[in-house]
Amino acid sequence: MKFEYPAGATPIDPDEAAGLIPAHVTLQRELNEYEEANILEATEWAFARPRGDPMDEAFIYAVHERMFDRTWKWAGKQRRSEKNLGVPWTEIATRLRQMLGDARAQIEYRSYSPAEIAARYHHRLVAIHIFPNGNGRHARLMADLLLTDLVAQRFEWGRGSLVAVGDLRARYIAALRAGDAHDYAPLLTFLKSG
Repeated sequence: MKFEYPAGATPIDPDEAAGLIPAHVTLQRELNEYEEANILEATEWAFARPRGDPMDEAFIYAVHERMFDRTWKWAGKQRRSEKNLGVPWTEIATRLRQMLGDARAQIEYRSYSPAEIAARYHHRLVAIHIFPNGNGRHARLMADLLLTDLVAQRFEWGRGSLVAVGDLRARYIAALRAGDAHDYAPLLTFLKSG
């Protein structure tokens, strides 16, 4: 299978590609559809029952596993290779613990609005890039779970596909890059747009 990567996407290395579970998938479109079905089931699972805490490391890994468990053998497992973005893979565990500690403090001291806390949480999960692939989709679901815990609502995410190449994805990537420079206003605007 030949993978196609839109701007801002993380390429899958050959070892990771060998972890594809559905043997019938041979086209990028088929992979996208298969992953989307897996993610929809995980989203229903996450919001339809008592669940774990988005501030818990084990739960963060469990959600990724649930999102991709029918698609990738490495679902829920930390990456062990360098990517086009993200921290060095050897620093993932430390950076994740730091991020969770920062988020806990932001919640406890009400440093920002709940939406901004969840936006910063989302941005940092993407920036750490815990997994071989699916980090943006995973971070979006995790941010929604956190915001739901904080104020019983979810983000709008521009109300469209952020996987497909287009203006919506370009605006999302630009907002994430603004967050890299500690400017979260574009990301907050994007997250609330519908």
